[in-house]
Amino acid sequence: MSVNTSTAAADRLVRRLGFWSSIGFVVGLTIGSGIFRTPAVIAARVPDPRLMLAVWILGGAVTLCGALSIAELSAALPKTGGLYVYLRESWGRGTAFVFVWSELVLIRAAGLGGIAIVFGEYLLRSIGYDPVVHHTAADWVAVGAIVFATVANIRGAQTGAAMTGLSSVAKFGALAFMVVASFLLGGHAGASTAHLTNAAQPVHAGLFGLAFISVLWAYDGFADLPFIAGEIVDPGRTIPRALIGGSLAVIVIYLSANLAYLYVLPIDQVARSPLIAADTMEALFGRIGVSFVSVVVMVSTFGAVNGDLLGAPRIFFAAADDGLFFKSLARVHPRYRTPHLSILLGAALGIVFVLTGTFEQIADTFVLSIWPFYGLAVAGLYVLRRREPDLPRPYRVPGYPVVPAIFVAAAVYLVVNALVEDPLWTTMTFAIVLAGIPVYYVAFRT
Repeated sequence: MSVNTSTAAADRLVRRLGFWSSIGFVVGLTIGSGIFRTPAVIAARVPDPRLMLAVWILGGAVTLCGALSIAELSAALPKTGGLYVYLRESWGRGTAFVFVWSELVLIRAAGLGGIAIVFGEYLLRSIGYDPVVHHTAADWVAVGAIVFATVANIRGAQTGAAMTGLSSVAKFGALAFMVVASFLLGGHAGASTAHLTNAAQPVHAGLFGLAFISVLWAYDGFADLPFIAGEIVDPGRTIPRALIGGSLAVIVIYLSANLAYLYVLPIDQVARSPLIAADTMEALFGRIGVSFVSVVVMVSTFGAVNGDLLGAPRIFFAAADDGLFFKSLARVHPRYRTPHLSILLGAALGIVFVLTGTFEQIADTFVLSIWPFYGLAVAGLYVLRRREPDLPRPYRVPGYPVVPAIFVAAAVYLVVNALVEDPLWTTMTFAIVLAGIPVYYVAFRT
């Protein structure tokens, strides 16, 4: 199969996003809701601070292996659609369609919905309302955030990228402030290094694997930049640099934030704190700390909602342009030059998830449905190196073939562990994913 496929989709989009916009996109989309919401879930599943930190370190290492590997694919195939393009070129149109189907019915809707829910929860907390009690109001706030971001992204990729980049600076700076304040001022708020060593109870091996799923929700975003490759200047050089630099920055701030959480609060309290950033800042600064961090999380999660709507609809756009999805989704707005129908579809599905699921269900569904495709895309490196040895590769993954193999092994472990520990939910998720196979053969196989 030749990789010199049609570039019609890319040609109709304008390349105007540079390195700093790209790295802001990576950081902005990755630092979304996870670092502010999942530590409670992870602490409940792994009630030992050392093992909890180990899960975050392991997740960071696997994420970096994935970023290094995706960087080679993005440099060799700098086309709008990202993973969709890599799966199509390495495993064929059928696999690519099943990925798009999964993106449509599960992956992006779950991701967008989960991030927006955290936005709504922290907004209510910032004005003094308990989001657990007023969960319906939080859901409708989340819907409002999706609608606003949809309008911004339809008006132009630069508008959406600028909003994501600005939120990246704000959230990264605020997390750094929280980390420094925790270690400088935590002693006056009951913080102790003993919190970093005292386990609440023994850890079950299977729950370690489920905690790994929650960590991967927080780290997700490293592979999303290539979705908008058709709008990035010099993508063969820009995308690898932004993927690697952004991933390294996220790993450092995530580990630092978790150390700060565990230093200020014992792990059993972390496990009971779904809004962990707000509770940490309340311990340090009282009510003003809650208000400050809640605003920051709102900026963070809105930036991620915005970034999700900027990147994900390009998958539907690229697939439709290939004849593997509904043609109407390949339309470009006559004035704003953006795939407006794809953006609207992604937003509508995200709203459905907000109004029908809980954060925990949504996060687990997202990770379980997308990671098999991450693993397949990275495994495609081996296929393309063998099948297309002369394909221009401005960047090659260091440590090949070991680095991609580590990532693929992690994807396999995640799926197997989920099947063992939560067979019903995992089977339901995979059944929906695999339902795309008959749809492909009936409607889109050529």
